[in-house]
Parts: sequence; C-alpha cells; structure tokens
Amino acid sequence: MKKLIITIIRMAVGWHFLYEGLVKLMDPNWSAESFLTNTFGFTSGFYQWLAASPGRMQLVDWLNIYGLIGIGLCLFLGIIIRWSSLAGIALLVSYYFAYPPFGISLLGNHDGSVFIVNKIFIEAAILVFIFFYKEKGYGIGAMVHDLKKSQTRSPQKSTIENRREAIKNLTVLPVLGAIGWGAWDNTKKYQIDASSGATIQINQVALSQLKGELPKGKIGGHEISRLVMGGNLIGGWAHARDLLYAGSLFKAYNSEKKIIETLMLCEQAGINCINIGYPTMSMMQKYRKVTGSKIKVIVQVGIDENNDDIYDNVTQAIDSGMDIIQLQGNWCDWLVRDQRIDVIAGLMDRIRSQGYTAGMAAHTIDSLILCEENGIIPDYYMKTMHHDNYWSAHPRENRKAFEVDGERSSDHNMFHDNCFCPFPDRTVDFINKTKIPVMGFKVLAAGAIQPSDGFNWAFENGADFICVGMFDFQVVDDVNICIDTLQNLRNRKRKWYG
Repeated sequence: MKKLIITIIRMAVGWHFLYEGLVKLMDPNWSAESFLTNTFGFTSGFYQWLAASPGRMQLVDWLNIYGLIGIGLCLFLGIIIRWSSLAGIALLVSYYFAYPPFGISLLGNHDGSVFIVNKIFIEAAILVFIFFYKEKGYGIGAMVHDLKKSQTRSPQKSTIENRREAIKNLTVLPVLGAIGWGAWDNTKKYQIDASSGATIQINQVALSQLKGELPKGKIGGHEISRLVMGGNLIGGWAHARDLLYAGSLFKAYNSEKKIIETLMLCEQAGINCINIGYPTMSMMQKYRKVTGSKIKVIVQVGIDENNDDIYDNVTQAIDSGMDIIQLQGNWCDWLVRDQRIDVIAGLMDRIRSQGYTAGMAAHTIDSLILCEENGIIPDYYMKTMHHDNYWSAHPRENRKAFEVDGERSSDHNMFHDNCFCPFPDRTVDFINKTKIPVMGFKVLAAGAIQPSDGFNWAFENGADFICVGMFDFQVVDDVNICIDTLQNLRNRKRKWYG
C-alpha cells in the first residue's frame, strides 16, 4: 500500500509538469516573457534581465517547455526518478522566487498563494521527499530494477515474480494514455485551457514594447513622471455618463491583487507617481509595505465638516506617509463657491508648514482665478484639461461655473457627468499665464476622447504633467502614446515648469 501511495503522488506531480509543458508546446504564441518582465522582489532584476534579450528568451522558453515535458514524463513513468525530482525542484524554485510570497496572499502571481507556503512550495517539498525516499514505487524504472534483481533468483520463481511485477509497473502506460487522451479531447473541445493559464493570451502590450523612457519633471522637491497614474479607477469612481453600473464594474475588476499588479506594471513602465483620493491611502500604504515600492503618492484632501479640526485630513495624510498633499478639486470649487477662500489659504499654509508640497485642484477655472486674485498661490495647480469636441459634451451656452460638482441633470443638454472642463478656452488662457507647474486631469473626458488626442491637447495647451486613470491592459500603450506626444509637440507656447 505504501508503495502504491508513493506512486500515485509521484505520478500526479509528473502529470502536472507534463501537462503544463504540453499546453505551452501546442500554443505557438506562448512565451515566458510577460511572466519574467512583471516579476517583483529581490530577484526580479535577474528575471527581467533574462526577458530583455530575444536570444535569452528563446533559450528560456525552450528550457521551460521541454524541461516540463521531460521532467513530467520521467516522474509519471518512473524513469530516473531522483534526477528528474532534482530537476523539478530546481525549476519550481525558479518559479517560486519570481513571485516570492513573502508578503500577503494577494501578491501571488498564481492562485492558492499564501504567506511563504504556496502550491509551488508544496509541490517542491513533495519532490524533495521523493528525492530522498528510496522506495521507487511502480513504473518503468522499477521494472528495470526488478529485472536486474531477478537475475540472482531461481529461474522459476523469477519468471512468476517478473510477470506479476511487470504488469504492475506497465500499468503506468495505459494510465498515461487515458489521461492524455482525455486532456487532448478537452483541448479540442474548448480550444484553451483555463486551469493552466499557459494558453490564455491577454490583449495588452508587453513591457518589452516600450518605446523609451518616460520623461520626468519636478513638483516641489519631487521628480515625477510626466504621465501620472490616476486613482479613480482604483478607487472605483467612474465618470461614465449614464452607464450607472460602471463604478461597480471597475471595483469588481480592480481587486486588491489586480491593483497591486497594475501599480507594479506602472512602475516598471516608468510611471513613478500616482494621484489618489483620500479614501485610497490605506491601499497605497499596503502596496508600499508589501512590495517595498518607492512610488510617489499625491493624496487629495478635503474637510471633514463633522470634525472640529478642519486640518485633520492633512494630518492623516502626513501620518500615512504620503508625499504630496493636494486640495481636492471638488472641495476647492465648493469652498470658493461658498465664499470660504480663507479655509483654502489655511489649508495651503498648514501643508507647507509641515514641509510638504501643496497642490490645488479645480474643475472650474473660476476657483483658481479667484484664489490667485486673493494671493493664494499653491506649489502647483491641478486642473481639468480637455477640449469639448466630442458628442456627449453639453452645449456651451448651457454651461455654468461650479456645475461639475453640483447636482446632476436628467437633461442631456445640461450637465450630466459628461464635461469636466466646461470652459477650455478660459482654462488655457489662465494656464499659459501662470508661472508654476500645472497637472492636467480628466484629459480624456472620462474616456470620451482618444488618448493620442487628449494627451496632445493637454500638453500643447500648457500642461506640464497629465494624470490619467488606467487599467493594467492600457498602461504600456498610454506610456508609449505619452512618449510619442512629448517627442512630437508642435504648437506648445508655454515654457515647461517643473
């Protein structure tokens, strides 16, 4: 019985190796490149070095495919068990340290990942046991071993035992055939294998297709990329006009694991800064803790009207380790609209007195104009910046100041979550006169404008940085578009600040 149990365990691990190798072999588009380029942790430099060379990638892909197949066959059939176990351990160790589960479970690149011990760890431990365990179980190797031993026994006894043992050992062949036929039939029926993941191709541009290094600039004492990651998609805030389900959809897609994967991808693509809403601070703290990331975090603050300390948001942002503190756009508009500009002045002073860079955002240009007229100048502005040449923008004659943060109208001809820079001409005029850095946001009007168009319009009309919300499959494309845009600007008149 003990011998049978060892055989079943060994064959199960062998089939897993063999199957993973075969599905990769049958997929002409499979490559380990994206697996290697997105690695993290203290060994990531080595894996990314492997992915950086086409020649090295060809070798890595070949070793992966045929290593898995060879190890799998040997383990399943019981051939050179100890050496194939050792080779399997080495391969699994390389997988394990590509995405080391030393943080929390959401960091695992595969399912079933927990702190330190994941399924790769467990499978490697099984192979370590098989390597040191002397019992060979059943299989081709055991049959050869038994034949050699039988030569020292009596011929009659040897023949009887050989036949019995041969039948047991050769059983692995029809078992392999039955399982293999079932897998082949399943592949023909469904085309892809969702459990393996090796045949699933995601339609996104790989890091290897980056067109260059993303340019950087300075805000205060912080050097940040010209393209900044927006936090709305991560926080689940969707401006989708009348698509009321979009916010829930964003939250469902951007799980904690997906958020961390997206942020790691952003950093590897050259985006070193994110602008987040106040409620997202805890997520960024967790991301930094479990990955060791140095990404710059701009946090938007407002006022808690139920708190006697109107600067509590600022205090919490500092205690949470944020890098840059910015007055949120809707709060700036509300405070100006309600003639509470003195509160804005106090917030700017409080942020600066703590040694932090102070930003001011707005949707309505009137907010920034009135603050400047009252002598309130932040370290940088963040302003909605997009043209209005898209079908869902409501007519200019119906637009009014502070409408972006007011009540929504059911009349499409009035504001309906569809135009965030209601007066683009006045915005451009103000920005081209200001002498501090400007970060444009909502440059795509929440998806109504193509990135190449929106990026170009914002940079040509004076933005020094742009803040753009991105899903993971959009990151590399957006970085490439930003690089192209900055290299080919033709009509920018404003000098670069920052």
